[in-house]
Amino acid sequence: MSSKSEEKLPAHVVIFPFPAQGHMNSMLNLAHLFCLTDFHVTFIVSEFTHRLLLKNTSVPATFAAYPGFQFRIIPDGLPDDHPRFGDRIPDIVPAVSNTMVPLFKKMMADKHLLASPGHRRPATCFVADGFFSFAADFAEEIGLPLVYFRTPSAAYLWAYFHVDDLIQAQQIPIKEKSMDELVKGIPGMEGFLRGRDLPGFFRTDDVNDHLLQSLAAATRQVVRAQAVIFNTFEDLEGPILSIMLEKLPRIYNIGPIHEHQKSRLKEKKSEASIVAGNFWEEDRSCIDWLNDQPPRSVIYVSFGSLTVVTREQLIEFWHGLVNSSQRFLWVMRPDSITGGDQIPPELMEGTKEKGYLVKWAPQEEVLNHPSIGAFLTHSGWNSTLESVVAGVPMICWPYFGDQTINSRFVSEIWKIGLDIKDTCDRLIVEKAIREVMEVRKDEFLERANGMAKMAKKAVERGGSSYGSLDALIEYIKSLIIS
Repeated sequence: MSSKSEEKLPAHVVIFPFPAQGHMNSMLNLAHLFCLTDFHVTFIVSEFTHRLLLKNTSVPATFAAYPGFQFRIIPDGLPDDHPRFGDRIPDIVPAVSNTMVPLFKKMMADKHLLASPGHRRPATCFVADGFFSFAADFAEEIGLPLVYFRTPSAAYLWAYFHVDDLIQAQQIPIKEKSMDELVKGIPGMEGFLRGRDLPGFFRTDDVNDHLLQSLAAATRQVVRAQAVIFNTFEDLEGPILSIMLEKLPRIYNIGPIHEHQKSRLKEKKSEASIVAGNFWEEDRSCIDWLNDQPPRSVIYVSFGSLTVVTREQLIEFWHGLVNSSQRFLWVMRPDSITGGDQIPPELMEGTKEKGYLVKWAPQEEVLNHPSIGAFLTHSGWNSTLESVVAGVPMICWPYFGDQTINSRFVSEIWKIGLDIKDTCDRLIVEKAIREVMEVRKDEFLERANGMAKMAKKAVERGGSSYGSLDALIEYIKSLIIS
């Protein structure tokens, strides 16, 4: 391709997400926003993930409408019958490191695999999942500007950024007796973050724990990027983001990204579909069931795509739901339960009367349904943002990762729900449900609706996230070498 013809071509962004649903969803949304800007996008996806997208979503069809978009499919090195979900998720990390990353590097070295001569310029920048520690060294080696996309909350990154400080302050390892003491050493969170709100990997007896140190090391790589993208907005995590600017060169807060996608599609009067990368087939019968329920009468229960519960935990939640006398819609993934599947008959009877069970649901549509009154959630960041945008109060039972921090923000900072982490007792579950659905219902709904208005305003023209995305687009354009 001649340099003259190349001058007219748009920026070309290479995006590489970690192949788990929460990461994939938000990075597909980012790819869509870039396509709406007429950027060329190469999106790296594992063979297994691509098959799921073809089977269960309209994602391939949506991106087919953008000639500048291309999937590049790479095997992840795991057997075809490996589930890649539930308690087998840890197997993905070494598979990605040992198989996907070397193949990706080889692909990037082969210009013909990455770009069609005459149709797209060489890569303008590399947008890497913030989970990937290899990205900084690799980008430097090949001279390609690096932009990290941190898919969890900004507060989560900030906690891992200060692991060494917490060790020096003897805040780690967390002792059982100090679980409810305030954590010192994470700027901006000293007044409300407790030991039990730190990520589960911080609860180690060994400060040299491999997983803790490797995650902390990966997090510290973020300072080597030319820019960092967060799926958040000023009114949600503004104080933390302001402090982070002292360490990071450029921060672009463009969230809630799923809502931002809708805003830009509407502005462009585009008929393209919303991109949602579900790995499971949605059971839409739950929408018909919701249509028959009174307004704000149903508690939606979903612990996301990764959480695994024991049979004992399942029974406690189930008793709490049935005993609360509230209607409930429960997403129960087939791979999410360990330890047997015998269910007491009284629970099945109670569910027939007030509940509805599905293997997977169209979550965003469910949360925006008028019959939903609250969300019993694992506090994953995508789920949290979807609930915020929908104006739905939350009951938080975090599982791992950023979820323990997110749930604390929900209850103590944003005050749009309750946090019942580290407990799984039917009485506590029942009490929390009654508190949100009955006793303090109006209070929680009022605050949740206020937060929803701020979220939607952020992604509309003139909003903070809208302006931040425009600034990100201009920055990437400035990287084009003429």
